[in-house]
Amino acid sequence: MLTIKRLGSAVAVLGLTAAGTIAATGSASAASYTGACGSGYSVIDSMDVGDGTAYLTYSGSTGKNCVVTVSDTQGTPMVLGANLRLHRTDAVWKQGTEEDSGTFKYYAGPVYASAAGKCIDWGGRAASNYTRIDYGVHCG
Repeated sequence: MLTIKRLGSAVAVLGLTAAGTIAATGSASAASYTGACGSGYSVIDSMDVGDGTAYLTYSGSTGKNCVVTVSDTQGTPMVLGANLRLHRTDAVWKQGTEEDSGTFKYYAGPVYASAAGKCIDWGGRAASNYTRIDYGVHCG
């Protein structure tokens, strides 16, 4: 019985190791956060936005949130957008203060907002006409 238990445990460990390896290699092409918001900002959320990833970051020292959208194909020009604002219900984003969009080689943004005690709307886009936004989130 002891031998069978050990064999079962070894198989389970090997299975978990293989699953972890498969999961880790599945996102190898995804963009990673570049530190574009500046020092002291830590990633608190991210979302797939097509051919890139939007990152929501926060700095405890400044009390600000920041969003950048990083391209999956660094160095290749593509349409990118980064969006961040205090939560509201309209669909109008102010270019330059709430949204940075255009054709970039690496990333769009950074876009900053102080949101202490409030909720935010944030998101981005990459190589698409569709902008993905999460509304009324990260309240605090």
